[in-house]
Amino acid sequence: MIRVTNIGKRFRMYSNPADRLKEILFRRVMHHDHDALKGVSFEVPSGETLGIIGHNGAGKSTLLKMLSGVLLPDTGTIERGGRITGLLELGTGFNFELSGERNIENNGLLIGMTVEEIAERRESIIAFSELGEFIHEPLKTYSSGMVMRLAFSIAIHAEPDTFLVDEALAVGDAHFQQKCYKRIQEFRERGGSILLVSHDLNSIKMLCDKVLLLDHGQVLEHGDPERVVNSYNFLVASMGDGNAQLSRTGGANSEYGTGEAELLEVGLLGRDSLANVVSSGERVVCKVRYQINREIPDLTVGVLVRDRFGRDIFGTNSNLLGYEVPLQPGVWEADFEMDLDIAPGKYTLTAALHSEANHLDACYHWKDAAANFEVAGVRGPLYSGICRLRPDLQIIPTRES
Repeated sequence: MIRVTNIGKRFRMYSNPADRLKEILFRRVMHHDHDALKGVSFEVPSGETLGIIGHNGAGKSTLLKMLSGVLLPDTGTIERGGRITGLLELGTGFNFELSGERNIENNGLLIGMTVEEIAERRESIIAFSELGEFIHEPLKTYSSGMVMRLAFSIAIHAEPDTFLVDEALAVGDAHFQQKCYKRIQEFRERGGSILLVSHDLNSIKMLCDKVLLLDHGQVLEHGDPERVVNSYNFLVASMGDGNAQLSRTGGANSEYGTGEAELLEVGLLGRDSLANVVSSGERVVCKVRYQINREIPDLTVGVLVRDRFGRDIFGTNSNLLGYEVPLQPGVWEADFEMDLDIAPGKYTLTAALHSEANHLDACYHWKDAAANFEVAGVRGPLYSGICRLRPDLQIIPTRES
C-alpha cells in the first residue's frame, strides 16, 4: 500500500554549473526554481495497479524516484507499506565497471534484499535475465537491452509488495518484454501493487485499475483509465499550433475541437446484416457525416476502432489513404468500407476531423466512442487472437524427407 499526501518537489536550476559556486561566494541568486511536483496526492491499495501518464517533463520519473526513496519530498508525506522495488531510469543502482554477477549482489542489497536472499535467488535471477556467459562480463560491455534484462530480473526477484515500472521496459526486445509483462501480471494476481509509467496507452488501459495524469507537476485527472487516457489525448492535441481555442466535454465519451468542422453522425453498418451487429469477416461501412462550417486550409477524416478494454485495434484516415477531401463549407459524408476481420466482441468507433495525418496540429472535432458495434460469430475458418490475417497454407517435402 502507498499513500501520498500533498507532496511537492522543487529543484534549483542553474544556467551554468559554476553559478552554484558564485551563488555561495557572492551571495547573489544565480538560479531559478522549478517545481517538478506540486500538491500531488493519491493512494494505491494492495493489489491495485496505478498508471502514471503525462508529457515529457510532467514529473512522472521524479514521482517514482520519491516513491522509491531515491529523492525526498520537500513538502507532504509518503506512507509506504512493505518492500518497494522496480525499474527507474535505466542503470540506476548499477556499477558499470563490475560484472553482471557482482551487480546482482550490490543492486540486490541496495533494494533491500538480504545476503541470504541474494544467494538463494542468484541462479534464478541469471536464468530469467537470459544473459548466459555475459553475466561474468562488466556492464559497460552490455547493450541497453541487456542492462534492462538484468535490472528487471533483480527487481522482480526481490519479491516486493509494490513494484515500480518506468519506461525502461521499452528498450527490451519483444520476446523479453512479453516475458516481463507476464511476470508483472503474475505479481499483480498475487496481490502486489504496481505503479506503471508508460507512453504505451494500450498497456496503461489493459494493466491499470486507475490512471493518474500529471501536467507540469500537478495532478490533472485521476480515475478510470479510459477517461483519463482520453484527457491525455486532449492535452496532447491542445499543444498543437492550430488548437489554441480547443474546447472539450468530459467523460469516457469525450469530444473536443476548434469547431471549424463538426461531426454530425457516426455509425457502422454491415452490408449483409444491415445492422451494427455483424459477423467477423463481413463487409461493413463506417459512415461519418460531418459539416464544414467555414473555410479551412486542410481536412482529414478518420476513424478508429477500439475494443472493450479501450485498446486501439485499427485506425485509418483520408490522409493515410491518399484521398483528397473537399474543403467547401457544407454537409458531407465519408464512407470507409472494409472487411471487418476482427475477433467477436464489443467495440467502439471513434471519429475525427483534423489536419494532416494526425490531430496534433489542428483538431477540428474529435469524438471518442462516437458509435458502438458488436462482432458476433465468424465467417469462414475460426482463428485466435484479435484479427484475421488470411494466410495461405502450403506444405511441401524438403530435401531431408
